[in-house]
Amino acid sequence: MKRILKRIAGVEPEETGAVLIAFVYFFFLMASYFILRPLRDTMGTVYGVAHLQQLFTGTFIVSFIVAPIFAGLASRIRLATFLPWVYGFIGLTMLAFYALFAHGADNRWVAAAFFVWLSTFNILTISVFWSLMADIFSSGQAKRLFGFIAAGGTLGTIAAPAFITFFVKTIGTNTLLLISAAGFFVTAGLVRLLEAEKRKLAARAPQAQRTSLDRHLGGKPFDGFTLLFKSRYLMMIALFLLLMTWISTVIYFQLGDLISREFTSRAARTQAYANIDLAVNSAAVLIQLFGTGRFLKRFGVTAGLMLNPVIMVAAFLAVAFSPILLVLGGIQVARRVAEYAVAKPSRDMLFTVVDQQAKYKAKNVIDTVVYRFGDLTSSWVSAAVLPFGVAGLAMLGIAISAIWFPIAWMLGRRYESIRDDSGREA
Repeated sequence: MKRILKRIAGVEPEETGAVLIAFVYFFFLMASYFILRPLRDTMGTVYGVAHLQQLFTGTFIVSFIVAPIFAGLASRIRLATFLPWVYGFIGLTMLAFYALFAHGADNRWVAAAFFVWLSTFNILTISVFWSLMADIFSSGQAKRLFGFIAAGGTLGTIAAPAFITFFVKTIGTNTLLLISAAGFFVTAGLVRLLEAEKRKLAARAPQAQRTSLDRHLGGKPFDGFTLLFKSRYLMMIALFLLLMTWISTVIYFQLGDLISREFTSRAARTQAYANIDLAVNSAAVLIQLFGTGRFLKRFGVTAGLMLNPVIMVAAFLAVAFSPILLVLGGIQVARRVAEYAVAKPSRDMLFTVVDQQAKYKAKNVIDTVVYRFGDLTSSWVSAAVLPFGVAGLAMLGIAISAIWFPIAWMLGRRYESIRDDSGREA
């Protein structure tokens, strides 16, 4: 096993335990979310595609409330205790929604509550995962390992829509909530295992991060916002994510409009979203397992950050000339493959060169509040452009991508400068 991991991802023997637990941890985390993602998107259509911007507004408000609560709890509770409870609490909320759906699955307000809560916590739980990864592995280790670890999550995103495709008509959509809840409880247990492995890795691997989870972070609930606004580097990361979110939301509106026109039943729409997820994640996992680490080692993080803006300019041009579901679905697949396989691991590597406070507090604000602020603003803009059709949204996407490209380049260069300075100081 160690030889295989060494050959595939350059995993050193002392890193094997932590990497495998992280791989399985991310698998259960992403499977637990993705088994509900098509249902969330379907609940968006139940509420009404023409009113999606209202759901994004609600998600931003809830995210803004949750971020300081998260930071406040992390300031007062040992991370080793707090992090598993994040996932356990999410599992409990899924049980609550199971009860609500049993009495009103087609209720617009239940659909809205589910959409908003799932959209809030999915970003939070993934942010916590990558904060922990950046707190375990150094920037040098991350370049080798983050792509492989991300593949665990991608396998989870393959398993979930595949399960939906084959079984949703048999077991019903409500049962998916119970399966998701069980997955989050398993994830909480894996976090505890990884915390113990972090201590072993710090003792065995000279490159590993030396921070401890047997402490609370201290500080105040709004420290994440303070850290963000005081750091030019963190502000650049936030701007990069904001532009990436705008692109994602523009495509989301395009896709939702076309799928709503193409399919009339809730099950058929859920199936369509699940098929796109399955195609995306099947391609992404192969690249993550065999290509991400090699790409980043050869071309660097800057190239990884710049890849998506280049792809999206060409993609939106294609949509502008051929605004049909087949073309847009293919573009959504290409965008998300590039994002999950290269851009996302590259972006999470940016946090390996900041301190523990920034890893958990500032990163949480960026990944939740900034991300959802991007959803909020771009959703209202996209809703205003929607009457001009998919081609109008494509032109908006081209303009955003043109701004995104130079931001990606400047951010990558700044990361390399901080990393090199830290290396000289060490």
